[in-house]
Amino acid sequence: MIHFKYLPEEIKKDVFYQLPGAFSPADPVSMLQYALGAALYVPGVNEGIATAIVNRRYPQLTSVILCLEDAIGDNEVKAAEKTLIQSMVKIKEALEEKKLSEADLPLIFVRVRSAEQLQKLLNKVDKLDLLCGFVLPKFTSQNGMDYLHSIYAANKHYGTNFYAMPILESPEVIYKESRIEELMKIKAIMDAYKNLILNVRIGATDFSSLFSIRRSIDCTIYDISVIGECITDIINIFSRSETNYVISGPVWEYFARTRVLKPTLRESPFIEEKGDRGRVERQHLLDESIDGLIREVLLDKANGLTGKTVIHPSHITYVNSLQAVTREEYEDALMIARSDSSDKGALKSPAGNKMNEIKPHTNWARKILTKARVYGVLDENASFTSLF
Repeated sequence: MIHFKYLPEEIKKDVFYQLPGAFSPADPVSMLQYALGAALYVPGVNEGIATAIVNRRYPQLTSVILCLEDAIGDNEVKAAEKTLIQSMVKIKEALEEKKLSEADLPLIFVRVRSAEQLQKLLNKVDKLDLLCGFVLPKFTSQNGMDYLHSIYAANKHYGTNFYAMPILESPEVIYKESRIEELMKIKAIMDAYKNLILNVRIGATDFSSLFSIRRSIDCTIYDISVIGECITDIINIFSRSETNYVISGPVWEYFARTRVLKPTLRESPFIEEKGDRGRVERQHLLDESIDGLIREVLLDKANGLTGKTVIHPSHITYVNSLQAVTREEYEDALMIARSDSSDKGALKSPAGNKMNEIKPHTNWARKILTKARVYGVLDENASFTSLF
């Protein structure tokens, strides 16, 4: 896959200083973990997803999660499992018949219901070998070992390379009296299977339900104090530089046209680059309430999160566009990465507007350079809105 591959070449030449690079499940975890971008949730009973993938109906799609858990009813489990197998077989046949190239195949994951269902699916690996991995809901210190050991054992037995994406969304994680102890236990389990972990995901909807909360379209998840506080602790424990798990942003669940508060999306970035056309495009984003999604993704990034769960194809472009690296960030990161910390402590940035400290900013620079390889580097005259 290549992010923004669908854009015309002339636009990519105008927008990018460095073009996005290709990635595939065969790439090292250190790069692949940043590549997912917007992961689209699709109910497992959706019989049309295979056709959509084969026909490239959503050319911006780079990662998809077929859900066998909360996105389907309890009475639909068997039907969803059957549809999953049929979908994967259809995609595999399309590859064999050259109707679809591997370069156009998104990273495909399955969200299971339990460790038992995961094992059941792993026993059908001959039909599911195109999967990149599994999303593990309500991951706790009680079920985590079962989940991860099953994937580890399957990889060893079948020679597959399935990854795991645990979702932290259980009461033990959100309730304050048990949170830190539970997170530390979960981390110990994940550390034992570090090479399997592609992403840590946050189940904000499940967290909210425990408090009878549902955030409005005018709020980000960080505005909900009890959830924001928990996300802070998850970042504190899992995003430390010594282990550096990549954490994905929680789902944005709105695509309606209702609002109470004024929009927060500034007009100038659109008008400066695109003139009247930019004004029209901005109004479209406001009409669709996309400005709330953009604001939350910016807060995700500010807190060190990469990518996001989405539930509508229209969200993919905005999430992925905001993952692209700016020219200023890229040049700062290059300066830091190429400097010898024993020789130089701090340097004036290439843009002349900040100080780059070599030692403190090294981990940030490595992350930026990895994201630059995946999402590309915007030219100095371009912005994220260029990709919208």
